[in-house]
Amino acid sequence: MQSVVGVRFQKLGKLYHFSAGNHQDIEPGDHVIVETKRGRQLGQVIGFIEPDKVFSKGRLRPIRRKANPRDLVMQQVWQEKELSALITCRDKAHDMGVKDVKFVKAEYSFDGSWLIFYYNTENRKLRLTKLRNSLGNAFNCRVDMQLIGPRDVAKILGGYGACGQPRCCSTFLTEFSPISIRMAKEQGISLNPNEITGMCGRLRCCLIFEYEQYVAAKKQLPRYGKTVGTPEGDGRVVDVRAMRDAVLVQLADGRREEFTREQLEPLAELKALQEKAEQGCSKHEGGGCDCGANKNGDN
Repeated sequence: MQSVVGVRFQKLGKLYHFSAGNHQDIEPGDHVIVETKRGRQLGQVIGFIEPDKVFSKGRLRPIRRKANPRDLVMQQVWQEKELSALITCRDKAHDMGVKDVKFVKAEYSFDGSWLIFYYNTENRKLRLTKLRNSLGNAFNCRVDMQLIGPRDVAKILGGYGACGQPRCCSTFLTEFSPISIRMAKEQGISLNPNEITGMCGRLRCCLIFEYEQYVAAKKQLPRYGKTVGTPEGDGRVVDVRAMRDAVLVQLADGRREEFTREQLEPLAELKALQEKAEQGCSKHEGGGCDCGANKNGDN
């Protein structure tokens, strides 16, 4: 069975699977040269992948060789030219009258044979063919234009989030998970757009971090508006505090007190059981019950 390794091309980029082939001396942390759709690229081995976790059912691209010191130096040389390339791209786009587009980053391949410009736009009809051809002639290499979303833009630009901490996307997130408004509702977060929207203009990535814990905790607690019994008397649930494993209850005298799950009595469930016990088994009374009483001769 072939050895499969996970290779990352950017510090917080996605993990891509490649076949290690005959390179048995490869270890996590090594830099390797691999074959991609954009030619040969330099990436870093993150670890070995279990066969059942390989997401590609087809033939995996092979690792060509381990990177040598010259490859690493050349990558740094080309990286230093990326800012200048980005400025040139923006200037040419302005001169050609290209509008409604934001060029975010320029990225060279490790040997300078490819140059990728990452951009964001809401204009689906935008065509950058002329600009790409012009840049290809200016830099004398193959140029590609890569459309990215608002979350990827925030990831590249970095900076701080509304919480005052460095943005999650540019700190440790390698992939973006689907975020929905339901996640904010489950956690009792205000639905004010300023409270749940990130710097990218989309729902904050952090809404998913504790979502499953809130859902699991709420299953063990009474819902909002439920009538419950407490050591201070009966009352109605006015707030669910899932992470504290407690609820806020408004008592009959108007006071509001917090009680843990162990202090609560589910009055509705207890009342239902009591009514069922009082009603008894109608089939048993009619002689057609199969609960075992008739079989023993007890009525």
